[in-house]
Amino acid sequence: MSEGIKVVSILGEDYSIKAPAGEDQTLMHAVTMLKASLAVTKKKYPTLIGDKLLVLAALNLCAEQIEMQQAHQQELDRYQEQVSATVDVISKVIGQP
Repeated sequence: MSEGIKVVSILGEDYSIKAPAGEDQTLMHAVTMLKASLAVTKKKYPTLIGDKLLVLAALNLCAEQIEMQQAHQQELDRYQEQVSATVDVISKVIGQP
């Protein structure tokens, strides 16, 4: 097998995936995350198989990613407001004689 190529099994199919240098661990973590999502989705929808199961699991992962991005942005906005308020207070204090 060529260096950097990993063979992973997802839903009984083997995939040869080349990971960029130093990204093997990230690839394997992603595979583990996808398999966990597939298991949860299969438990909720036991009649789904193949591509339909895979697509629903992928959509669930994408929805989770969007929710995390939105929560992260809200945190950043809140911190920015706190920093701006602190800068305003410092500016007022410095501006006083």
